[in-house]
Amino acid sequence: MPLDPQAAALIELIDASGLGKFTPTTDPQAVRDLMATMTVPSSIAIAHVEDRMISGPGGELPVRIYRPSGDDPKPAIVYFHGGGWVIGSRDSHDGLCRSLVDAVGAVVISVDYRLAPEDPFPAAVNDAFAATCWVQANAEGIGVDPGRIAIAGDSAGGNLAAVVTQLARDAGSPNICFQLLVYPLTDYECDRPSMTDNAEGYFLTATAMQWFYSHYLKDAADGIDPRMSPIRGNLNGLPPAFVITAEYDPLRDQGVAYADALIAAGNTVKSRTYEGMFHGFFSMQEMIDVSKVALDDSAQELRSAFGMR
Repeated sequence: MPLDPQAAALIELIDASGLGKFTPTTDPQAVRDLMATMTVPSSIAIAHVEDRMISGPGGELPVRIYRPSGDDPKPAIVYFHGGGWVIGSRDSHDGLCRSLVDAVGAVVISVDYRLAPEDPFPAAVNDAFAATCWVQANAEGIGVDPGRIAIAGDSAGGNLAAVVTQLARDAGSPNICFQLLVYPLTDYECDRPSMTDNAEGYFLTATAMQWFYSHYLKDAADGIDPRMSPIRGNLNGLPPAFVITAEYDPLRDQGVAYADALIAAGNTVKSRTYEGMFHGFFSMQEMIDVSKVALDDSAQELRSAFGMR
């Protein structure tokens, strides 16, 4: 189907801001600063929101904990923001995390993992895994049921979520009951049709992907490491998954291929490609109606995984 009219209007605004324009000399900090000016505060009120520093592999690791009302132990969603491992933060995804808390009724722990190029691969992976381990180890103190911990992320955050599930399986802990992967990057190789068909004009571009890679990865060997390309890892015995992709996304085929590979390995997987949508739509509930549908679909899958009515 054609690009959704609401999506098209939003892409025009993003393009006019310059946020999606990348050249080899684009400064990462300048993009972060621009992104910060475009972050719109969420209108969703959450019972308790707390910024904390936890111990991470590189020192103190910032997290933001969102807790709904009620004193009983809640299921938890450990969330990793998108941004190509170079941009994005707990602030840029504050609205999305609030939406998840509101829709699911779970505690959300948003992880501000280290960014490249200051901290290249695998720093983000190490932080993501450490934060997930911290949530399980400190579940009682943050009001979380240690038997109901899900992991989620969008784009680069979806990549980290997929990788962490493999690391957790290999280590035997933490116990992850579900993974929500939103247009995840799953393979360093960018040779699938969607990367060519959607290379320009839909916010995330093929040029931008190369810019992100150039800052995150030290060399091609990093690219084929399963901690970067989870589709190249062992896919047996992973938690149930819901994989979201967007029709006009360069990463669409990677997400579809990962869902298919998970199924082939015997895992329980649901997936959906949202027609007329572009990379980034999931966090835009206040501007795109289909984003609300995707959030509702995700909430339903999470609540089911948590055993919630």
